[in-house]
Amino acid sequence: MYKFLRNILFCLPAEASHDFALHAMKIGDGLGVSSLFAANLAGKGQAKKVMGIHFPHVVGLAAGLDKNADYVDALSSMGFGFIEVGTLTPRPQSGNPKPRMFRLKSEQAIINRLGFNNKGIDHACENTARLRKRGVLGINIGKNFDTPAEQANQDYIHCLQRAYQLADYITVNISSPNTPGLRALQFGDEFTILLDELKQEQARLQERHKIYTPIAIKLAPDMSEEQISDCCQNLLSRDFDGVIATNTTLDRSLVASNPLAEESGGLSGAPLSVKSCEVLQCIKAEVGEKLPIISVGGIMSAEHAQQRLSAGADLLQIYTGFIYHGPALIEQILIGIDT
Repeated sequence: MYKFLRNILFCLPAEASHDFALHAMKIGDGLGVSSLFAANLAGKGQAKKVMGIHFPHVVGLAAGLDKNADYVDALSSMGFGFIEVGTLTPRPQSGNPKPRMFRLKSEQAIINRLGFNNKGIDHACENTARLRKRGVLGINIGKNFDTPAEQANQDYIHCLQRAYQLADYITVNISSPNTPGLRALQFGDEFTILLDELKQEQARLQERHKIYTPIAIKLAPDMSEEQISDCCQNLLSRDFDGVIATNTTLDRSLVASNPLAEESGGLSGAPLSVKSCEVLQCIKAEVGEKLPIISVGGIMSAEHAQQRLSAGADLLQIYTGFIYHGPALIEQILIGIDT
């Protein structure tokens, strides 16, 4: 049934079908018909504790599908073990000009240059506070596009403060290719200062609210081994709670023959699979068992999922795979992996 619906949705422009599908899921959830499309997970998947959080199983939804926590209840009905919303910024912003999302169907890929389009952290927090189906929830935070680089940390701290009591974990997105200058925050003094300020604020919030909300850092796939090593050592030395690898890639080598390959933005889906797994392996070699890893990027099958777990991932996230294969992918992964 999902394949039939996907073929209809793929007749629409990518972003329009994205919005339509989410609205349809929300209506279906309200009418109680989500079970027609949800993954059949009875007896499948095992619970796992990561970052001090109990996950019902290892397959989650990556940030980007539900930017504003408008559809968490509906998405929870699809069978995800956890859901990450965002990326969210302090102030609402419209993102980059349209069109800004493109399907590369033959490669099972998507290029997007959305640019953190979202309704702002306050809107998402209001939605999160009134969720009906409260599963494990991550909140992904970023900076506004017009915030000067020297003030970027203030945006992250503001979002951390707002989301701290509502999220099960918080993801710091410094790796999107669609906000100018954002990826520079992964390196050098900018990176270490941001990490220090995040940990200091986390400690203050823990003292104030008497709860500990883990923070994970999301990294790009387009880094050298030396850069990955530096990032990992900085995360370890500051006792961060997790790392998410990876965001979308700027590499077009595997889609060069596609007419859409020249569109700017981050590439996700099947062409990212090998690169994302290689970054995962590099990170695992650096951190061992000291830092939990959530693997995302190009997980399109149970085989891909098993490769990530074998390479050291603790949890998995899907996004483009969900677009192309629907909720059945969750079930296929949980049946096909060794747990």
